[in-house]
Amino acid sequence: MSETVRLTIKISRDTDLFLRGFLGARGMKKGDLSRFVEEAIRWRILDQTVQEIKERNLDLSPETLEAAIDEAVREVRSERRDQI
Repeated sequence: MSETVRLTIKISRDTDLFLRGFLGARGMKKGDLSRFVEEAIRWRILDQTVQEIKERNLDLSPETLEAAIDEAVREVRSERRDQI
């Protein structure tokens, strides 16, 4: 973590006990809780983003979607080549 901020969150006692037991069973210490929460937040945001994209593209045919993905990949690869 580069720059950190302090958050105050509320969770149920059961969740707290479950989480601490989970971390403890894996040999994690108190400081690892922050890293675990940050990773969980990032995964949740990624998951929601993926679900939104899937919903947005439901009406596209597989061929159209594949063509759009291929074009995006070509653009990114071209930009990366130009940076080298």
